[in-house]
Amino acid sequence: MRVSVASFISGIHLFELARELDKLGALDSYYTAMPSFKVTGVTRARVATHPAALLPHFALQLARLQRFQSRINWATTEAFDRWLSRRQAPCDVFHVASSYGLRAMRCAKASHGSWTVCDRGSSHIRTQDQLLREEVARSGVPAPPTDPRFIEKEEAEYEEADAIFVPSTFARQSFLDAGVEPHKVVAIPIGIRLEEFFPVPKRDDTFRVLCVAMISLRKGIGYLLEAMSRLRLPKSEAVLRGTVLPESRGILSPHAGQFKLQPPLPRSGMRDLYSQASVLVLPSIEDGFGQVIVQAMACGVPVIATTNTGGPDVITDGKDGFIVPIRDAGAIADRLEYLYRNPDARAQMGRAALETVRAWNGWGRYTNQVLSTYHEGVSRRHAR
Repeated sequence: MRVSVASFISGIHLFELARELDKLGALDSYYTAMPSFKVTGVTRARVATHPAALLPHFALQLARLQRFQSRINWATTEAFDRWLSRRQAPCDVFHVASSYGLRAMRCAKASHGSWTVCDRGSSHIRTQDQLLREEVARSGVPAPPTDPRFIEKEEAEYEEADAIFVPSTFARQSFLDAGVEPHKVVAIPIGIRLEEFFPVPKRDDTFRVLCVAMISLRKGIGYLLEAMSRLRLPKSEAVLRGTVLPESRGILSPHAGQFKLQPPLPRSGMRDLYSQASVLVLPSIEDGFGQVIVQAMACGVPVIATTNTGGPDVITDGKDGFIVPIRDAGAIADRLEYLYRNPDARAQMGRAALETVRAWNGWGRYTNQVLSTYHEGVSRRHAR
């Protein structure tokens, strides 16, 4: 079986999938906009890169004008899709990140008879947009809505693809609620590099509440800060690590002085950051999965996550973490107080979290489920 995988950047799960497929001899091609020196762990001859599509983003970053990134997203996404449709080699399976592959999927089908996968890392794009619009209305904090061109294109991709891969049951349900046929939507929780994330001894007794997420409305940061504000626990602190979006001022300013912003860290630094936490909280309003969940668990840290993440697919509520409703600062505060006042239970939950994630065999479970789904899909196509 020849498999081609395409993702605009390399820091997402499709890059990890390409690495695993390459190890197994199943990868034919990996397409990305990242420059080749950034693509490690994949056989060089199997990699095709299109860094020109990323140059505008790098230029804005260097000029410290990241606030304008959204204005060029459509143009660079379309440029990558056009390049993909021209560059792709024959394959049995063509697996591409959503928004980037409408033309490419059509070309793969028409030219090579490929079985095509649209990989959506979040909930259905209309669900994501609706939840964000609701949050803007609730909070009064302005945030840009989803570009309607992306909504139109992604829905066309959902229709075009033979299968839609999503990383959680929450994301899958959003597609079913939108009327997509159940057999077409496959939920496969993503994996983790256990060689990079593992426990490091905690160096103090501060009750440290960590959130690793983009500082945005979508990630529900305000509800975590409200929960911490209600509790005001002695010898505790909230630490936020993530890209600060323009909208974040309206989220953070009511809680000034009640949290710490952690500067960017390398992966080895992230391992230590997780390990120095007492609990990770992912209060997202909408999140396809939230890889930080399994990263924290791999470092022996219990997790509090909302229903609108991959938390319910990973966490056994009350055993290795807690699942709470979205937009519920009270529920977050209740679970935090329990963990604060019960250090033995907190330690046991951390050990259970580590055991849960180790059973996943790194990226092995994810890759095996993906390959199994490929084989089923290609077999059905040949049987027609």
